[in-house]
Amino acid sequence: MKSLQGKRAFITGASAGIGRATALRFAAMGADLVLVARRENKLQSLVSEIQAEGGRAEYLALDLADQRMLSESAKSLADDGGIDILVNNVSGPAPGRLLDATPADFEQGFTVHLFAAQTLVQSFVDGMTERGFGRILNVISTSVREPIPNLGVSNTVRGAMASWAKTLSRELPSGITVNNILPGFTNTERLAALRAHLAKERGVSEAEVEQRWLATVPEGRLAEPSEVAAAIGFLASPEAGFIRGVNLAVDGGRTTSIA
Repeated sequence: MKSLQGKRAFITGASAGIGRATALRFAAMGADLVLVARRENKLQSLVSEIQAEGGRAEYLALDLADQRMLSESAKSLADDGGIDILVNNVSGPAPGRLLDATPADFEQGFTVHLFAAQTLVQSFVDGMTERGFGRILNVISTSVREPIPNLGVSNTVRGAMASWAKTLSRELPSGITVNNILPGFTNTERLAALRAHLAKERGVSEAEVEQRWLATVPEGRLAEPSEVAAAIGFLASPEAGFIRGVNLAVDGGRTTSIA
């Protein structure tokens, strides 16, 4: 039996990168999917791909910054069978120095990350509690252990998400876990945009930026989104029921901290 058979998962940022790979992983594990992102055409394509393989998926073209719409959609899903697995996966704030950030930059970052995650958890947790099973998985960043230069707002928001999740792990009832996945350098649109930004800022080629990154990664390469999704899939499974409140780095050994 597929380990997520009969479970319903809600995945944000599902149109590309780690979110898309997670949707495909969960579909292979037997989950029913609700896929969320802003780009409707990409969501439609992904749903069609999953359904062609016999999976079950639907989508919501939704901007997480629209708190009213997010809350209404979540309540509707909670009333219609509920959600068993919540994957909070959002592209990080734009790169830049912390000293150059405006209050609006922070507000945007916190809205689509922390505020959206809080809204979704509050909407789904009662149903998880009734069923005695729940998984809350946050795709954040290794910056919660070691802040990354030139990602000032992102470091701040991701750190808040990690603290939120750890606090939540002490409040959730038995059977409902919350954990964080910390991707390292992963072959996504987000990383490509950051690579281009740094190349322009430093006056070097994008290849040189990537070479400098890989020099810090013992595995010597970028991760593929599917590799991060594999870790998410495990933490979503019943087998991971005693793992709670952890930050799991999927970074090829790049971070140097022990904790």
